[in-house]
Amino acid sequence: MSKAVILTGLRANNDLHLGNYLGALLPMVDMANKHAGEYQINLFVPDLHSFTTPIDHSQLYNQTLQNIKAFVATGLALDNPDIHIYRQSFIPAHSELTWILDCFTYFGKMARMTQFKDKIRQLRNSLAHAIEGYGDIGGKSTQEVEESDALLDEIRGANASIGLFNYPVLMAADILLYGASYVPVGDDQTQHLEFTRDIAERLNKQFGDLFEVPKPAAEQHKFFGKDQGLRIRDLQDPTKKMSKSDETGNGVIFLSDTPEVARKKIMSATTDSLGKVAYDYDKQPGVSNLLDILKLLGGNIDEFSSQTQYGPLKEAVANKVADFLTDFQQKLKAVDEDTIIKKLEASEKAMNEQANQTLHKVQQAVGLRPKT
Repeated sequence: MSKAVILTGLRANNDLHLGNYLGALLPMVDMANKHAGEYQINLFVPDLHSFTTPIDHSQLYNQTLQNIKAFVATGLALDNPDIHIYRQSFIPAHSELTWILDCFTYFGKMARMTQFKDKIRQLRNSLAHAIEGYGDIGGKSTQEVEESDALLDEIRGANASIGLFNYPVLMAADILLYGASYVPVGDDQTQHLEFTRDIAERLNKQFGDLFEVPKPAAEQHKFFGKDQGLRIRDLQDPTKKMSKSDETGNGVIFLSDTPEVARKKIMSATTDSLGKVAYDYDKQPGVSNLLDILKLLGGNIDEFSSQTQYGPLKEAVANKVADFLTDFQQKLKAVDEDTIIKKLEASEKAMNEQANQTLHKVQQAVGLRPKT
């Protein structure tokens, strides 16, 4: 590889929302278009990561394509030869290197991963809600009862899959196969990046020059900028990030929402009783969230600095979001799937060649292939 590699990705099974767009999609596309030419851009869909927690597997393949279309609708330049779009599962080396890395990974290290412990906590909460709903089956359809049974089977006892426990190792393989120097990560992924660096350095020390070690977190943040990992908040509960797990859906603007639905959600957003528009996430998280949304969609937030009522701000945000959704949905509809498939096939051919070179070097080092 003649150019340094920047690697990033977005899970395939997300029902994408405004938080994904402003906090992930748009920054990824801007980064790719900005750095392509100087760097090799690996923008992949981590579809193997997508079922570390229960999903509807019948939708996964189509959701993968839909998410790639969303990148294109956001402005990703498909005709740039330095931008590679590929599906993780179409590169078998990801899975094989993961197993090899597994065998050099200590159980205690994985058990201390913050995200794993957080997911277990979420599963326990889901279990409590499932049991509560399961106890009242009167009037439910057979399908609803069967879905309750399936949910209980998935999370009974707060059991988590080995995949959920193990996915930082797969993430390390994603990075190390291509010698990626830069990987834009939020605070919640910093621990996984450091694990990737640790295992690469340890195997390099044991077997020689196997992997290029990605830059440490401080250099990553410096390279990508301070806005990396920005999180748009839930409209109804601005103390937490916008997420599709919101049971009511009222706090989330989905990219598939109609402009009218999105407008209503914005107008009913939680603010406060302070009676002033100020950017202060500690004291006014709801107002600050609206200001972030407005600014990121190109609005002027300065005109609201002396406002004592929240209605005008909400109206401005609602208009911006409605205009954005109208434009984005038109662009998404215009994306040609055949063009997407051709780009995927070309990228996956190139990425298989690169990944297999790294994998073969590792296989030789650990004794699975003869050294030449």
